[in-house]
Amino acid sequence: MSLPAFESQGTLFGSVGVVAGGLFEEGERYRLFAQKIWPVLAGCRPQLEQCYCANNGRAGIEPVVLLGVLIFQFFERVPDRVAAELVKYHLGWKLALHLELDAKGFHATTLVTFRQRLVEHGQAKLAFTAVLDALQSEGLVPKKGKQRLDSTHVLGVVSRMSRLECLRETLRLALQELAPKLAESERPDCWGLLWERYVENKLDFKSSEAVLRDKMRQAGADSQALLTWLKEKPAPVREGRSATLLQRVFEEQFETVCEGSPEPFKAQCSTAVKNPHEPEAQWSAKGLGAARKEWIGYKVQVAESIGSVPASENQPQQNFLTSIVTQDAIESDAAGLAVVLEEQCEAGLEPPRELYVDTAYVSAEELAHAAAEGREVIGPARASTTTAKGFRSEEFEVRIAERKAICPAGKESTQCSRIEEKSSGKSSYRFEWSRHCHGCPLRDKCVGKGQRHRTLSLGEHHDQLQHRRREQNTPEFRKRMHQRNAIEGTQSELVRAHGMRRARYRGKAKVDLQNQLIGAACNIKRWLRVLAAKAQCSTAATAQPTPAIAAA
Repeated sequence: MSLPAFESQGTLFGSVGVVAGGLFEEGERYRLFAQKIWPVLAGCRPQLEQCYCANNGRAGIEPVVLLGVLIFQFFERVPDRVAAELVKYHLGWKLALHLELDAKGFHATTLVTFRQRLVEHGQAKLAFTAVLDALQSEGLVPKKGKQRLDSTHVLGVVSRMSRLECLRETLRLALQELAPKLAESERPDCWGLLWERYVENKLDFKSSEAVLRDKMRQAGADSQALLTWLKEKPAPVREGRSATLLQRVFEEQFETVCEGSPEPFKAQCSTAVKNPHEPEAQWSAKGLGAARKEWIGYKVQVAESIGSVPASENQPQQNFLTSIVTQDAIESDAAGLAVVLEEQCEAGLEPPRELYVDTAYVSAEELAHAAAEGREVIGPARASTTTAKGFRSEEFEVRIAERKAICPAGKESTQCSRIEEKSSGKSSYRFEWSRHCHGCPLRDKCVGKGQRHRTLSLGEHHDQLQHRRREQNTPEFRKRMHQRNAIEGTQSELVRAHGMRRARYRGKAKVDLQNQLIGAACNIKRWLRVLAAKAQCSTAATAQPTPAIAAA
């Protein structure tokens, strides 16, 4: 499919702006979208051209229009079919997307194909980056300012399965994939039995635990037999998507004992497949007790700028999303922070001079790295781990540079050893009080049972961590942390207004595309609010009579 000729302006009598432009007021969002956002999307056409083949068949739908439709889908939370209908019948959409009044629209599956083109050609972030660049040009996002960062979870388009269900479903998909590839004479002797067990029959959930355990072992033995048979087959047969997935699921759930019969592991690894229909979705959990959350899906990091101008009655807040990063569910927030800073650098933004985060992002290494670059990571640090007995490291006065440490009893350490790990390259320091603990009045509170004297192992950047642990208890620090609170409201906005909580598509690449479009839609909505407020102020100033006329 080739590209159509791009027309930036409509015809005189067919343009919605000419024929029905009077229906939309000056500060109305569709009109503002056509004036400010459409030129930004039109500037993306050179990148969109890379997703198509030149002079290859009939002309397709204009990709700039399709990109605008994808944004409007998350702007107004509508599915593909409704979006295709709105393109055809909604005057506001026609005005915003520079469509002719008699535009016929397109089939809903065109959006599916277009999303696949964006993913395959690495253009998932195109809309978000273009809008962010425009906001920087307008002076609404500073190149180096204050930001806040937090993560939230995204539920995958999967149902929760037990280990037995996952294995049986994977077997069923593998058998159905192999069936059209093999003639009846080429199929293994156990084919009919496997087909009856896993394709034609379903699992009885009311069975006893003993029966389910037997079925798990049976499914493991059947998987092993099928995979052993597949090893001798040609690559097109054994390397199918479902057959390869079956090999992975089998290795994640079973170990082969010396007799050769597979035995289920007692527990699965964190990266194990939870549903064969979306193997990239992972299980994760966070929080404790009643606040504990478990999900199967992904994680997304959301970074937001903090406007220098406070919101007023006539001026909305000028806070905009600066980065959207989609992660595996089990990845840490610390790893997400590194990716966020890297992507912002690629987008032309410098690392924020103040970044407000929660505890998950704060570590000794990150504090030291930020200080070396002349910026701050502002967030509370976790308390040091300790046994049931003994003073925490915060209660010691430690000076890493001087290789000294003073215990709560006021005694200076007698020895300091530097330990370097070859695998990670990290260094740590071990302090000992070999001559002071005997007879110390605080010994029972400090030295554990079976220890001869107190020792303390600390990281290379413990000084920064110790300073933060003490600083976070001050009123000044708590007041500064108020600037982080708004990120919770931003996440609620992304979830409730734009549908970020649940993935519409399967696979991490398409979920990332969804998140990028949501970020672009959110930024556009906020930008339109700023433009509408300016238009309202301009209209009010124009309508206000001059002093001379008022006096007359």
